[in-house]
Amino acid sequence: MRILLVGAGGVGSAFAAIAARRSFPEAVVVTDYDGDRARATAEAVGDARFTSAGSVDAGDADAVAALLAEHRCDVLMNAVDPRFVMPLFRAALAGGATYVDMAMSLSRPHPENPYAETGVKLGDEQFAMAGEWEAAGQLALVGMGVEPGLSDVFARYAADHLFSSIDELGVRDGANLEVAGYDFAPSFSIWTTIEECLNPPVVYEAGRGFFTTPPFSEPEVFDFPEGIGPVECVNVEHEEVLLMPRWVDAGRVTFKYGLGTEFIDVLKALHKVGLDRTDPVTVKGVQVSPRDVVAACLPDPARLGDRMSGKTCAGLWVTGTGTDGGPRQVYLYHVVDNEWSMREYGHQAVVWQTAVNPVVALELLAEGTWSGSGVLGPEAFDAVPFLELLTAYGSPWGMREGG
Repeated sequence: MRILLVGAGGVGSAFAAIAARRSFPEAVVVTDYDGDRARATAEAVGDARFTSAGSVDAGDADAVAALLAEHRCDVLMNAVDPRFVMPLFRAALAGGATYVDMAMSLSRPHPENPYAETGVKLGDEQFAMAGEWEAAGQLALVGMGVEPGLSDVFARYAADHLFSSIDELGVRDGANLEVAGYDFAPSFSIWTTIEECLNPPVVYEAGRGFFTTPPFSEPEVFDFPEGIGPVECVNVEHEEVLLMPRWVDAGRVTFKYGLGTEFIDVLKALHKVGLDRTDPVTVKGVQVSPRDVVAACLPDPARLGDRMSGKTCAGLWVTGTGTDGGPRQVYLYHVVDNEWSMREYGHQAVVWQTAVNPVVALELLAEGTWSGSGVLGPEAFDAVPFLELLTAYGSPWGMREGG
C-alpha cells in the first residue's frame, strides 16, 4: 500500500508515527500546505518508507491527483480540516485511489428553520457521488477517525453481538484533560471545533428521520470511566448521527460532547461577535477569515502535549434489548492517557486517539480483511477484526455494563 498523506498537522503527524511501527505501508508520502512541516513529519519517524512531497494546496484537486500519479499512491489519507474534504475526495476518485477521511463534507443549516429542520447534512455531498465510486470500483471510507470512526465501529459491534434490538445509540465524549500555562487552549483544531459546536446539532429518530436542535441542547451528566468521572455533555453536530442509521437499526441516534461551561461560553462569545465566520472580511485592505484569525491566535494543539495531563474518552452508550431478550445498556469506550501517548509516541492524547483508527483501518484494507466499493462508513464492515487489531496496537477498548 502506497499512501499519500495530505496534512501534516497534529493528527497527520500522529498518523505517521503510528503507521511507521506497522509493516503494511510500502510508502507514505507526506504533503501539506506548509512544505517544511511535511518534511519535518516525514523525517521525524526515521523510516525510509516515509518521504515528503513538499507543499500542496489541498483545495486543488488536480494538483493532488497529480501527486497521486507521480508517487504511484493507491490511497489518499485526508488529515486536513473538513473544508477540504470535497476537493480531496474528487482527487482520489480521479486518481483511482482509495480515499479515507476522519471528518466528512460540511453541512449548511436550513435557511428558514435551522433549529428544527436539516439543510445540507454532513456527508451529503460525498454520498451524492456514491454511484460514481461504485461504478469505478473504488472505495471511499468516510468518517474513520475516533469520532466519527471508532464510535461507529462500536455501533456495528453492538448490533451484531450485544443486542437483538437497539433503542438508542448515544455517542458520549468526555475528558479530564488540563493544559498548564493557558487560560484557554483547545486540544483539537479550533476551526473544526467551532464548526461542529456552533452548527445546529442533528438528532435521528426512527419514523421521524433527521432533525435539528439549538447548539448545546439537552445537557446531561455522564459518568466517564477510568477516573475521568462525571462530565456535563450537550448535543453537538457530528457525523455519527448521519452515518449510523445508514447501516444500523436504532430508535434514536445522538452525539453529546463534554465541553464544559467555560468552553461553551467562549464559543458563544466568538459567535456573538462574528469571529466564527469563515467568509473573509476586509481588514486594512487585507482579506482575512475571522475563524482563521482565531485559530492563528491560539496555541497549536499538536504542540501542547508536554503541557497536558489527564485522559480523553470516546465511547458509545447503547440501550435496548439484549440477545437474551432482557433490557440492556452498555458503554463501549476507548480511553487514552496523555502521559502514555506522549511517552510512547510523542503525541498528545486527542490527536493520537484520532489518528490510530485510520491506521488500523488501512491495515485491514491492506490485508483484504476489509474490502468494498462505493462511499462507506465504518459501520459497513465487520467490527471484530478492527477491535482486535486496535487492542494489538497496545490501546485496548473497554465495555461497561449499565451505561
